[in-house]
Amino acid sequence: MRRVALIYNPASGQYSARRATVIHDALAMLRSAGVEAEALETDAPGSAGARAEEAMQSGCDTILACGGDGTVHEILQRLVGTQVALGVVPMGTANALAQDLGLGRSPLKAVRSLLAAAPTQVPVGRIHYRDSVGVACSRYFTVAAGIGADALLMSRLDAGLKRRIGYVLYLIEAFRVWATSSFPLFRAEFTESPGAAPRVEHVSQILAVRVRSFGGALGRLAPGAALSKGTLRLLAFKTRSRFRYLSFLMAVLAGRHTFRKHVELLEAVSVQCSPLNGSSVPIFVEADGEVLGAMPVIIEVAPQKLTLLVPPNFRP
Repeated sequence: MRRVALIYNPASGQYSARRATVIHDALAMLRSAGVEAEALETDAPGSAGARAEEAMQSGCDTILACGGDGTVHEILQRLVGTQVALGVVPMGTANALAQDLGLGRSPLKAVRSLLAAAPTQVPVGRIHYRDSVGVACSRYFTVAAGIGADALLMSRLDAGLKRRIGYVLYLIEAFRVWATSSFPLFRAEFTESPGAAPRVEHVSQILAVRVRSFGGALGRLAPGAALSKGTLRLLAFKTRSRFRYLSFLMAVLAGRHTFRKHVELLEAVSVQCSPLNGSSVPIFVEADGEVLGAMPVIIEVAPQKLTLLVPPNFRP
């Protein structure tokens, strides 16, 4: 780590009241360790990626994403396949990647840990989808990508409320989705190994998980998931039953969830999802908490890797 850009979202998370102080102290900590550091503020949704591009063009070898998973997600799109390292400084509402890396919730403690971190090449997920006007797009992701109820939940989150009440809003909206969604089915084709014939299921939700732990209430949602894996860990909900959804959610909150025929945990190299014939119900698609568009969708592990700052004693 020789030259670093801290990219931060002034509207992200619970640190807005003292964000300037936190960024100032982080810069001081880096500079006292002999690192050339600067801070770049985002000025609009989607501008974190542009800031990352500016930092790379100016010669930065490391970019610290100071925000939540949304800020990380934007910056990630520019760094996959490069040698520029990504470090995560938790300053958002949802900090799942930071929690998985063991960085905790204190931004300055995270910066201190990152000073001793090792740049490590890790696989990332990639999701192909259609945007709001039907154009084929793709995004990389590090935490999770989902189709169905979880993406519907993300679409209902109000940014202002999220800043004010934080994680509680996720629980409120999860209950609203459970109470009002019809959990429509769609077609999913799972390719469980290279060259294998796809297995076809009708599902109401797919969640592709890349992290061991989300932290907080979700914890280890998908046992066996890990950033180092070159395959997808998938949760497939093969049910429309509110009772089964609620039972699984309550078990997750208690840390006692198991997997049966209605909620299956499986490993695959890719999954392709499409609407059932005659279905007109819109089904949302998200990655790292960002609502993207609609089906048809392919989720896979990207051939390119991400250079990620991994704290000491952690194995992704």
